[in-house]
Amino acid sequence: MTSRLLVVENVSRSFASTAETVTAVRDVSLTARAGEFVCVAGASGSGKSTLVNLITGLDTADTGRILVEQVDLGLLDESARARLRLTTIGVVFQEHNLIEEFTALENVALPLEAQGLDGRARALDQLARVGLADVAHRMPHQLSGGQRQRVGVARALVGDRRVLVADEPTGALDSRAARELFELIRALCDDGMVAVVCSHDPMCREIADTVYEMSDGRVRTAVGAPV
Repeated sequence: MTSRLLVVENVSRSFASTAETVTAVRDVSLTARAGEFVCVAGASGSGKSTLVNLITGLDTADTGRILVEQVDLGLLDESARARLRLTTIGVVFQEHNLIEEFTALENVALPLEAQGLDGRARALDQLARVGLADVAHRMPHQLSGGQRQRVGVARALVGDRRVLVADEPTGALDSRAARELFELIRALCDDGMVAVVCSHDPMCREIADTVYEMSDGRVRTAVGAPV
């Protein structure tokens, strides 16, 4: 059996205000194995972004547990979860979040340098992996939207991170750039990475191995889920 790099078990997360309590994620379970491209599809407000924050350790669940490469996020403090994002979990958001004053190469090298490593050579290798070695020394404003997101993917994976989590990564891209990004993630998964992409883009469904439908905080169905 292929190893499960990500396990989400009966996870819920609620947010309370003076007026009401809203449950953004409600008893969600899913798994992702090495080499698997998982799409979590759903409209805006369905709970996808909250789920991304929980899987990546940017937020913590009220109930249930999340395992990433067999590490239980619920047992880690904030500092340990941040380190896990540096070493194991790569995150890509709709906005690329690149530092405008840094070149593509410098942006990709940042996670390694945060660990005290000289990351330039490995960053260049990662840019080559996403087809951008020739623009390594360009600034973000000199890149197209699709190229900026590819730099974001390279930064998310540098340092041999095997788990990629993305929240609407094609929301600001045209259809051609969106397809190219999904096909890049597909190719990376074929090389052994695991990707969980939360998206309402129909192309994500087409390319993914497994599609979970999310609505009102619940994962209601799964198409192609491995047994």
